[in-house]
Amino acid sequence: MKKALWVMAPLLAVLFVIPLGAAVILAAVITPAAAEQARLHGCEAAVAASGSWRPPFQQAYVRTSHYGKRFHPIDQVWKLHSGTDLVSQPGPGPVVAVSMGTVTAAAYRGGYGNAIDVDHGGGITSRYAHLARIDPTIRPGATVTAGQVLGVEGSTGASTGNHLHLEILTNGDPVDPVPFMAERGAPLDGRAVAPTPTTDTPRDVEGGLGFDLPPASAPRLASLTTPPATIPARVKALYVAAAMKYQLPWTLLAGIGMEETSHGRTTATSSAGAQGLMQFMPATFAAHGVDGDGDGRASIRSDADSVFSAANYLTQSGVTKGEAGVRKALYAYNHATWYVNDVLHYAHRYGGGLVLGDPTSCAGAQGNPNLAPLLADRVAALLGWARQQTGDQYVFGANGPDAWDCSSFTQAAYRHIGLILPRTAGAQRDWLAAGAGTRIPPGQERPGDLIFWDSYLGPNAIGHVVIVQNPTTRTTFEAKNPRAGAGTFSYAGAEQGKSIYEIWRPGAAEGNS
Repeated sequence: MKKALWVMAPLLAVLFVIPLGAAVILAAVITPAAAEQARLHGCEAAVAASGSWRPPFQQAYVRTSHYGKRFHPIDQVWKLHSGTDLVSQPGPGPVVAVSMGTVTAAAYRGGYGNAIDVDHGGGITSRYAHLARIDPTIRPGATVTAGQVLGVEGSTGASTGNHLHLEILTNGDPVDPVPFMAERGAPLDGRAVAPTPTTDTPRDVEGGLGFDLPPASAPRLASLTTPPATIPARVKALYVAAAMKYQLPWTLLAGIGMEETSHGRTTATSSAGAQGLMQFMPATFAAHGVDGDGDGRASIRSDADSVFSAANYLTQSGVTKGEAGVRKALYAYNHATWYVNDVLHYAHRYGGGLVLGDPTSCAGAQGNPNLAPLLADRVAALLGWARQQTGDQYVFGANGPDAWDCSSFTQAAYRHIGLILPRTAGAQRDWLAAGAGTRIPPGQERPGDLIFWDSYLGPNAIGHVVIVQNPTTRTTFEAKNPRAGAGTFSYAGAEQGKSIYEIWRPGAAEGNS
């Protein structure tokens, strides 16, 4: 094989002490690597669901028993443990499919208890055992999608407590699920993983990531009594064009347009002084207004400029940074919770949609200039792994082992040395800015640093990331694009014409550099 997969130490090492009385005592031991990872993950509520494989839980969990020979706690003999055991935190939770497939078995099966088998094609089957109950929709022959709920974690069959026994079988033979899942970009490292979006993500999006526009909640105001109005074709064309440029759902702009002026039907200046189709205050427009119609100037009264400026303002306010980011951006637009919910209500009435972004992005900050850099041997291992991927394909949403997009490439490279980055380029930058890295001035970069810039996601969002290979020759390791694939490329002049161009150096916790 061209590559050797290095799997990082699990987040929690679990020690089993099995006395003669067959009682099982579990003690979680935090390793130094785990402590480092916990610090670096502090800004993430959950990991984004990405690619065609994911862990079998949405909630956080710990691994309590590994694949391989072990002393069986019930049978009291040494035998093969053909999977890995996962325990939800803080208590039993839903079990979801690790990938798309067809259910081949769903029934009570002796020692497995309530168990489900899913055939993923290519001779690969996943098995979920000891379930408290099986979802009534899960029957042999049913097609399931990645992240679809299969049942609830339990302790049926030969089990000493609530947990999920996960098996992966290739051509009928069990294999260790931990390296199998890690190789497919879904490490079983205990972190919570966000629900897989119910709306199909576009195939040409980095990370294959996105999240559904969040629903409206309470309180609401205007939307309780005023139904959504029809959208004039000219105005809808502006919503769609601005949404395409700034990569957000056009329905969100329509929700604002409906709430503010019923899509331009109200033309008067508000009592607060807001003007235009999307009702900007003059001072806000002066700071965020853009030329939407190409006439060379930004006018608060121009419908095109107003709509494009609203899209600009929302993306600058973090609308792509998870559900909380959507609500925060709308609240920044108008400081009222009822306003946020009115807009979301109208947006969903117009069709809702997918926000192209990482649902678990960090808040971002200025980084940590006092963070210790990684030692040379770790940087060398990182670069060595990246070099091994030369010639791999570039596929949007791919997580390896032979195809990547730009951010899964950097994520896998750093995972190879024990650091876990978020999935998308924008989220990786925000994670570093939240304290896991140091901002580096251009010209002072070193091998292993990460460079981020805007691309297909519009001028206000990071869309590409590369690893610095040699700052003297200004070369990178990266998954560049579908035509070029993965390899060594030049970043000379990459900053030209970019709205965003930032260099960051990931660091390490004290004692683990």
